[in-house]
Amino acid sequence: MESTLDSVNRAEELANKLAAESGFDEDERHRIALAVREAAVNAVYHGNHYDPQKKITVGFESSGSALTVTIRDQGTGVVPEEVPDPLAPENLLRGSGRGIFLIRAFMDEVRFRTLDPGTEIILVKRRSAPPTASQNQTCRGPR
Repeated sequence: MESTLDSVNRAEELANKLAAESGFDEDERHRIALAVREAAVNAVYHGNHYDPQKKITVGFESSGSALTVTIRDQGTGVVPEEVPDPLAPENLLRGSGRGIFLIRAFMDEVRFRTLDPGTEIILVKRRSAPPTASQNQTCRGPR
């Protein structure tokens, strides 16, 4: 996908659609979609710096027990532990810096992997009840 806000919107829409098809309730779908939006914004803005030569890759996998979303950028990479704590007093009034915090709050598992170049973030949301057979599927977003 292009390094644009249109791609961020598309990733969020796909996440919401697949979460619905996977049987997540409305509240969980909203949390999943928001986490995917935040991760895609990070990839486009912080990772690729809106560089039209760089792409993001978004992949979705739905199984009977979880929805997994993978987002990759082609930027210089990020060290999540070095991202300022948005709850620290000096950061409370900042207009940005809460994306990773929200992603971790909304998803059951969040992993980062350093690529050459770029960063990959893997988001996992587990289901509380197994889905029907028609809810097991894999979807790869546009590249």
